[in-house]
Amino acid sequence: MNPLDQLAPPLPPAPIPWWPPAPGWWLLAVLLPLALWGLWRLARRLPRRRRPMADASAALDPLRQAALDELARLGKPYDTPAQHWLQQLNALLKRLCRAHYPDDASHVLSGRAWLAFLDSRCPAAGLTRWMILVEGAYRPHCRLDDKAIDGLHQAVDTWIRKHV
Repeated sequence: MNPLDQLAPPLPPAPIPWWPPAPGWWLLAVLLPLALWGLWRLARRLPRRRRPMADASAALDPLRQAALDELARLGKPYDTPAQHWLQQLNALLKRLCRAHYPDDASHVLSGRAWLAFLDSRCPAAGLTRWMILVEGAYRPHCRLDDKAIDGLHQAVDTWIRKHV
């Protein structure tokens, strides 16, 4: 006879009681609500992200605002030749590009390259379709209709506001 046969069968594992929890769980039960309350307080104290202002011009940097003011002061050539106005628009855009993109040498560009550069910085303005902007200053007695003047003015305004 084998001595192991005389041993009693092994006991089944005892179930783990759910109550009372171990001391570490009591600590967690106290610290978790405290941590959540602390995060909530911290979130209330942090500065909130500002919503976009109703007046978009108030959010512009001073250089853009000055350019928009200068654009507004330029008299539109409704009944006069447009060469001088087109030269002023080009000069305004070149000054702005020279200040915002000093490493690109954009102030030396002309013609289609100049318009392509402007469009690469703000495609929403669509200045490449306004070839008159670069050619009109060299045309004798260049006149624009009211729709072209307003469209070009709006495109330049959009470019000043939205260029990257």
